[in-house]
Amino acid sequence: MAQRFSRRGVLLATGGAVVAGALVSPGTAAAAYSSVGTYGTMLNGDPADVYHPDTSSAHQPWPVVLLLQGANVGRANYAGFARKVASYGFVVVVPDHTRVIFGVPGLYADGAAATWTVAWATAENARTGSPLKGRLDAGTLLLTGHSFGGAAGLGLSTGLSTPPFTDVPVPAPAQLKAAAFYGTNNAVPGSPVIPPVANTIPVALIQGAADGVGTPANGLGTYTVLQGVPKLYVSVTGANHYGITDAQNPAGARPDPSPQTLDQATGVEVVARWAALWLRAQLGDPVGRAWVYGVGDAVDTTVQTQFVR
Repeated sequence: MAQRFSRRGVLLATGGAVVAGALVSPGTAAAAYSSVGTYGTMLNGDPADVYHPDTSSAHQPWPVVLLLQGANVGRANYAGFARKVASYGFVVVVPDHTRVIFGVPGLYADGAAATWTVAWATAENARTGSPLKGRLDAGTLLLTGHSFGGAAGLGLSTGLSTPPFTDVPVPAPAQLKAAAFYGTNNAVPGSPVIPPVANTIPVALIQGAADGVGTPANGLGTYTVLQGVPKLYVSVTGANHYGITDAQNPAGARPDPSPQTLDQATGVEVVARWAALWLRAQLGDPVGRAWVYGVGDAVDTTVQTQFVR
C-alpha cells in the first residue's frame, strides 16, 4: 500500500507512466468513443435516461454505471457528465427518484436504485428491441453520485445503505465493484467529528475546491476516514458544488453561494474524466491505472490528487 500526494513536476519530466512494462502517454487516456447514444427507460417505476457508446463498436459488453442525483437536481442536468462517462466505455443510467424525506417531497436518490439497476441491466440485456440487447455486462455495477446521491452511494460502499438515503436499510448488490462521487461527504451537520466509513469497494471522492455547499474540509475529512482501499481524492481547482452539472445552481436545488471560476463545460469534462478513468482502473484497465496513479495528476493542471492503493 502506498500513499501519494501531488507529484506534478516528477511526472512532467517523464511525460508518461509505465504500466505493465509499457509507457502510457497522456493522449492514450482520451475517451474511447466519439459517438454516444441515449434513450429513455424506466427503473423500478422511475423515469431514467440511458447513455451508451456507439452500438456498432465491437468493444462490448459494457459495464453499467448508476448515477445517483443530488437533492432536487433533475436527471437532465447531468447530461454532459453522463455522456462523457459513457464515452469511456460505460452504459450510464440516470434516474429521477421522487420521495418524501423529513416531510418534504422532492427528487432524492435512493440507495436501493443500485439493486434496481442490476435487475434492469439483466432484463435490458435480454429484451427484444433494446438498443443494448446483448451489449451489457450485467454482472458489473459501478456508482457515481452527486452530493446527496453521493452520500447515498457512500452508504452502499459500506455494504449497507440506511435511512434517509434509503427508505429502509438495503444491502449493496454483489455486482457493485467501485464508485466515484462528486461534492460528497458524510459529515454530521453541527459536529466537528466525521465518522469512519468502512467502505468495502474502491471509492474516489472528487471535490470542487470552491464548493460552498459540500465544503472541501468535509470532503477531505471524509476521504481521510475512508477505511478501505484503494481510495482517491481529487480536488478540482475553481469548481464549486455544481461543477458536475450542465449549468450552475439548477432550478429547485440549493444554490451554491460560492462562485465557480472554472468554465462549466471544462469542469464537467474534468470531473467525468477522473470518474471514468478511476472506474476503469478498478476494473483492471492499464490506461485507467496509468492516469489515476501516474500521469493524470501531472498533465491535468486543474486538479491535485492523493490516493492509497
